Amino acid sequence: MRSSLPVLKFRSSRLILLATLAATVAVSACAGNNNRPRLAYEERPVEALYNTGYERLERKRWRDAIDYFQEVERQHPYSEWSRRAILMQIYAYYQDNAYQDAIAAADRFIQLFPGNPSAAYAHYMKAVCNWEQITDVGRDQGYAQLALTGLRYVVRNYEGTPYATDAMVKIDMVNDQLAGKEMAIGRYYQRGNQPLAAINRYKTVVENPDYQRTSHVPEALYRLVEVYVGLGLKDEATRNAAVLGYNYPGSPWYAEAYALLSDEGRRPEVAPEGRRESWLERIIPG
Repeated sequence: MRSSLPVLKFRSSRLILLATLAATVAVSACAGNNNRPRLAYEERPVEALYNTGYERLERKRWRDAIDYFQEVERQHPYSEWSRRAILMQIYAYYQDNAYQDAIAAADRFIQLFPGNPSAAYAHYMKAVCNWEQITDVGRDQGYAQLALTGLRYVVRNYEGTPYATDAMVKIDMVNDQLAGKEMAIGRYYQRGNQPLAAINRYKTVVENPDYQRTSHVPEALYRLVEVYVGLGLKDEATRNAAVLGYNYPGSPWYAEAYALLSDEGRRPEVAPEGRRESWLERIIPG
């Protein structure tokens, strides 16, 4: 879910200037590598600059909007207009997928207006920008860790706000991602005949309170059963199967553990409520 716009458009009797401004605004030589014309410095009514930027937002012309809001900030620093213009830049950069620029704008707002109520939005957007950059579990999870830190800050410091409510949902998603990373590493060690290293990863998923509500716990318990059986530690395997059966009796992973231990002469007392997945279902879930 993309973030919503933080503030409303300013309205003024001077909006009559907008049509003229939009038609006659001057541009200077391009800046950067994208050869975009940039606004030339010219004293303009602040309301006109701000509202033209807002109009560009509504038309999803993100970079044009950023130009106008930057001009507001440049011509009227430390003003109420400047404060709102920075917030709008955060939003426009985010919508343009320029996440690092959005984070930089959010940091600037936090530094200039740390006690302002809209600081909640700036902190939230920093976390969301990192959250948007989370990659699959096969890659480095640096963005996931940054997102988790930022989301927790929002929940802790802005309780009761819509930002905190959404942050809590995203925290669960990030934890699921990080637990998935642990599982991927555990399976890698297990395939590489490094059972002790695999056990440590699987136990992290099972025992870490942040991961215990994720979708990966049933598989982690099954993998522990699998590894312990391979090591000949059938008591440990039986114990983990019992935990799996008690908490997830309908899970296909418990059906797998039940079958595995039955083959080893250690059939659990609790029969599975679900069924084992076929090899095709494992390839094509759902």
